[in-house]
Amino acid sequence: MRKYHPVLIGFALVFVFINAQAQTPNSAKRFFEHGQKNFAGGNLEAAFEDYSRAIEISSRLDARGNSATDPLSAANEFNSRSALDHVSVIDPFTAIAYTNRGVVRYRQHFIDDAMADFNAAIRISPRLAAAYLGRGFIYRVKGDFDSAGADFDRAISIDPRLAEAYTDRADFRIEKGDLEGALKDLDRALALKPSSAQTHSLLGHVRLLKNEFDSAIASFDRALELNPQSASAYHGRGTTRVKRGDLELAVADFTRALELNPDLSLSYMNRGLALMLQGKDLEAQKDFERCVTMDPGLSAELRSRIELAKQVRAKE
Repeated sequence: MRKYHPVLIGFALVFVFINAQAQTPNSAKRFFEHGQKNFAGGNLEAAFEDYSRAIEISSRLDARGNSATDPLSAANEFNSRSALDHVSVIDPFTAIAYTNRGVVRYRQHFIDDAMADFNAAIRISPRLAAAYLGRGFIYRVKGDFDSAGADFDRAISIDPRLAEAYTDRADFRIEKGDLEGALKDLDRALALKPSSAQTHSLLGHVRLLKNEFDSAIASFDRALELNPQSASAYHGRGTTRVKRGDLELAVADFTRALELNPDLSLSYMNRGLALMLQGKDLEAQKDFERCVTMDPGLSAELRSRIELAKQVRAKE
């Protein structure tokens, strides 16, 4: 029942679809499209290779710093750690491929490589909003909140109709405690893209933080209508139901969240608390143990929550 957990929400990192220049080779376009399909299918390694090939084909590269006559000759050297000064871009399409590969690298937990890809995209196309959005997310992960905020603002200034940028800035503002600012961004995001399950889920979390439980439930319900596989929405609705005392329904929501994403340590903690409040201490203890095993950093918070749950039970 943490007030907020950004890792649970996640950012609306976006892929850029092909906006190829006339000079973009068809082979680069094909690799790009394969990358999209592989990412959608969960094959991140294949997506990385596809985007890398698209970058190679649409760029000139020589890892030694010389002008390459064969853009494929240095394929094994061409990765996020390559010196960017050794890349001679011949097609702005390359920036799009870099941006999408940056998203893949983040999903693979290669944070520094993702940052390098977003930086490369911005260097090539300084007005590619999605690249600033991705880099802002990486800055936030690294704890550089000033740079993160600047990049989110920059993405929106470049493309005021990029709904995901408002969602990501709202997520960032929640972490800073600016709930009203977050609500404004979420309203704008939904005006631009009302079918975004992630935005509805995030709105539910904001309303939960404001103790607006009925509105929070409505937002989570809408998120689940749009995306029945949203573990975040199930977790948020479960947390709201604990607050309202709907413990059995809460346990069901946390259970579904964990079926969709077994790595949600907070769902184990919150389900354990809901079970404890129902007097199911043995089941609750199993969830508490799993929670702490997964995330030892939650130990102090868990102890505090257990004490509060004991006080609630004592009053019943």
